[in-house]
Amino acid sequence: MSEERHGTRRSGGPRKAQEIFDTTLDLLAEKGYEGLTIEGVAQRSGVNKTTIYRWWPSKGALLGAALIGARQLDFTPPDTGSLTGDLEALLHTVMTLLTTRPASDIAVSVLGAATQSPELAVHVKNFFADRIALEQPVFDRAVARGELPADTDTTLLMDLLAGAAWVRVVLRQLPLDEKDFVARTVDTVLNGARVRT
Repeated sequence: MSEERHGTRRSGGPRKAQEIFDTTLDLLAEKGYEGLTIEGVAQRSGVNKTTIYRWWPSKGALLGAALIGARQLDFTPPDTGSLTGDLEALLHTVMTLLTTRPASDIAVSVLGAATQSPELAVHVKNFFADRIALEQPVFDRAVARGELPADTDTTLLMDLLAGAAWVRVVLRQLPLDEKDFVARTVDTVLNGARVRT
């Protein structure tokens, strides 16, 4: 990811932006959104709270920037050479996010809090827009290879894949064979559930 996406010094952010972002997500994982404070981030990161407030006027704004810029949620889109392989890799990333701490604590805290905070909901929307932009090359390559029509609703494809993971892991809290779940989910989204002739 470029430094400009991260909101670091090159794009006008504070010198210790990475430390601030990482600390923000660490505290979120430990204390939840209610327990996250700019004062706590300042104390743990060693950055003056007035510096943090200068760049991010609220904890929602700070968390929004941290979601995009922190190393814990860094993301490189896959390039396996096939749409199926790329989607399986993307879904595997989602599964890791939802099942591996501290990322799972971060994800659940953020999405739970976003339902209660309109300000945070805007920042979460920006985070997902950032992820969709990063995933777009996967779909561009699939169109170029003739695996997808050019007018495919790629956001819907990712919503179906990620939504299946969220329901299975977070809402149903079912154990799963990750490899089998990933392969079956991608196959169902791409090919449907009807009998094949």
